[in-house]
Amino acid sequence: MMQLGFVSAILPDVSLEDLFGIAANIGYKYIEAMCWPPSKAERRYAGVTHVDVLSLDDAKIARIHALSASTGVKLSGLGYYPNCLSPDLAEGSRSVEHLMEVILAAPKLGLNQVNTFIGRDFTKSVDDNWPRLLSTWKPIIDLAEKMNVRIGIENCPMLFSEDEWPGGKNIATTPAIWRRLFADLGSPMLGLNYDPSHMVWQCMDYISPLRDFIDRIFHVHAKDVRVDRHRLNEVGVFAHPKLYHTPKLPGLGEIDWSQFFSVLGDAGYTGPVCVEVEDRVYEGSQETRIESLAQSYRYLSQFVAK
Repeated sequence: MMQLGFVSAILPDVSLEDLFGIAANIGYKYIEAMCWPPSKAERRYAGVTHVDVLSLDDAKIARIHALSASTGVKLSGLGYYPNCLSPDLAEGSRSVEHLMEVILAAPKLGLNQVNTFIGRDFTKSVDDNWPRLLSTWKPIIDLAEKMNVRIGIENCPMLFSEDEWPGGKNIATTPAIWRRLFADLGSPMLGLNYDPSHMVWQCMDYISPLRDFIDRIFHVHAKDVRVDRHRLNEVGVFAHPKLYHTPKLPGLGEIDWSQFFSVLGDAGYTGPVCVEVEDRVYEGSQETRIESLAQSYRYLSQFVAK
């Protein structure tokens, strides 16, 4: 049965021990642990390191297993969301190198799931990105197959800051592109970390992918979004998306979560559903961030087994 978890990026300053304790106290069964290389964050929700894969020795592995055993909370996967296709080639190369380290680390923790972005050179079209995409990602996929690790690509366009305009920093945003990715990279280890909110503000059906791509949905994010129609009517869909949409906690936006979970369950998904908090209303303090996780759990737990 599906069970709830959360993405650890919303609690960047919380220790791993406290992270597991918070999850258990609220009732969550999973944590998607962020695995950025220890550094200063370049954007919101980036640069968070709850599992440092570069220093993951036997003692740290044992510590994580002990935390899971004592709290009943598991890791749903390892998360690292850079731009492997950045127009800054050095940035892209560093991103690929660290993503491979995350893939290598997952089996050491008994995991077979890593979540990330495909990336994109946001100054170029989809077609013009494609040759580099294939040459960059084939070695990553080869390593994932060797390690028996599934790669879940989140369907976020990454269009939320001025430097990400106009193309966005993640190319895997639509069913048409997903089909092309799966066909051209040709690996059963490549799938989706599906977030329905990103479909909503693109004016797309967020339910049909649950049926059409269920065999490729490896992991799910639960985030809602409010589309402000009065602002959209002023600026239009070609305006910067932050001008007309706002990420919200589940239940505070456009998504019909009862329908979402109904179709997701009927389609056969039994994996984790991890709340991803990006609601600025709750970001004022650590206490309000924790409350955002508790509020999301209370709302979503009516749709899944506890």
